[in-house]
Amino acid sequence: MSPYPEINAAKGVKEMRSYMKYIKRAKELGAKEAKIISAKTIVIAEWVRMKCQFGCDGYGQSLTCPPYSPTPEETRRAVSCYKYALLVRGDEYTGIHGLIPDLEREIFLAGYYKAFGMGAGPCQLCEKCAKFCRHPEKTRPSMEACGIDVYSTVRGNGYPVEVLKDAHCRGNYYGIVLIG
Repeated sequence: MSPYPEINAAKGVKEMRSYMKYIKRAKELGAKEAKIISAKTIVIAEWVRMKCQFGCDGYGQSLTCPPYSPTPEETRRAVSCYKYALLVRGDEYTGIHGLIPDLEREIFLAGYYKAFGMGAGPCQLCEKCAKFCRHPEKTRPSMEACGIDVYSTVRGNGYPVEVLKDAHCRGNYYGIVLIG
C-alpha cells in the first residue's frame, strides 16, 4: 500500500470504474440489479452449511452442494484473497445458475484471473450427478453451500431478502462473482 492516501484513493476509483461494466452486463444477462461490493461485507458462518445438511433435500445429491462444496473455513480463506465482488439480484424468472458462470467467464477473460462465482440453490442441470461434473463450465456452488450467510450479506449491501413463508411468496435470488 502506498504511503500516499491520494494515490490509493485514485487507484480505488479506477478499479471501481473498471468493474462498472459488469453491472451493465449482469443486467443484459437478465439480472434485476447488480452492484460492486467490498469482499469484506461477505458474511460467512458455520451454521449456514448445517441448514443445507439438515434442511435441504439436495444435501449430498449435487457436486455443487455440501459435503462436496467448499467448507465455510475454505470459503473464508478464499474470500479473504479478494477486495471486491459483484453481487447480482434476480427473481424467480432470472437464471442465476446460468448467469453467474457466464459473468465469471467474461470477467476472467477481461484479465481478472481470480474471478470466481457462486449462485443460489442446488444445481439442476442434470437429473443426477455423475462421479465428476459433466458441466463444470455451466455450474457453480451456491453461496449458502459454501457457508455464506446470504441474508446478512445481501441486507448489509442494501438489497431486500425475506424468508418465504409459503409457495406463493415471490423471492429474490442472489449470486456473486468474486473479482479481485
